[in-house]
Amino acid sequence: MSHADFPNIDMVSNQACLLTFSQVISEATSNYIAQVTQNLKNLAGIVDLVPSYTTLLVVFDDDHYDRFAIFKAIRQTIEAIDPNNVSLIDSREVVIPVYYGQEVGPDMEDVAKHCQLSVEEIIKRHSDTVYRAYAIGFTPGFAFLGNTPDELHVPRKTTPRLKVPIGSVAIAENQTAVYPSVTPGGWQIIGRTPINLIDWGSKNLALIAMGDSVRFEPISRDEFLVQGGQLDGF
Repeated sequence: MSHADFPNIDMVSNQACLLTFSQVISEATSNYIAQVTQNLKNLAGIVDLVPSYTTLLVVFDDDHYDRFAIFKAIRQTIEAIDPNNVSLIDSREVVIPVYYGQEVGPDMEDVAKHCQLSVEEIIKRHSDTVYRAYAIGFTPGFAFLGNTPDELHVPRKTTPRLKVPIGSVAIAENQTAVYPSVTPGGWQIIGRTPINLIDWGSKNLALIAMGDSVRFEPISRDEFLVQGGQLDGF
């Protein structure tokens, strides 16, 4: 491994270090992070791994393990991986049905105006794209999906909503996401899915995992309601 390929490692506390792999979001970087995350999972002393777009936060047990020994083991584990020849992580294609109606997508008209496209064109471009889950966070099950087509790049809302309904499909900048629970949020809401993204009784908890491919499938209002979709919330 060349020095340029090796991630930058910063201690952020006595119990954690942050690995920075790149300044650029890409599938290659995401695969590299996923491989490192997988290889570090069984390392003695590590209690949590939090992968993101270009970084990996490693949290370890400083009370029962020597942090310098853990730090050394982390470096050795990474050195054993060739970033140019990582194994493709196990991933699935997740299909999310979406009703793009105005009653559940209150920002659609503003998005269409900003992008200088019709509502139909917004729906087509959003649903024709296959996205990658680059990170999971913010709230349980919230997957940051990228990248949206350039023509759909929109800013976040100037004033975030205090309550975004569960299942809301939104876009912001070069990302799209589905709100898995009712939370505040500042993304532009363009539709809603009737399906649950969180299953509290399952082992994996969330429907979407990091590295998954995700695409959205437009459905009608009737289909949305038949599948259990709710129209309230705004």
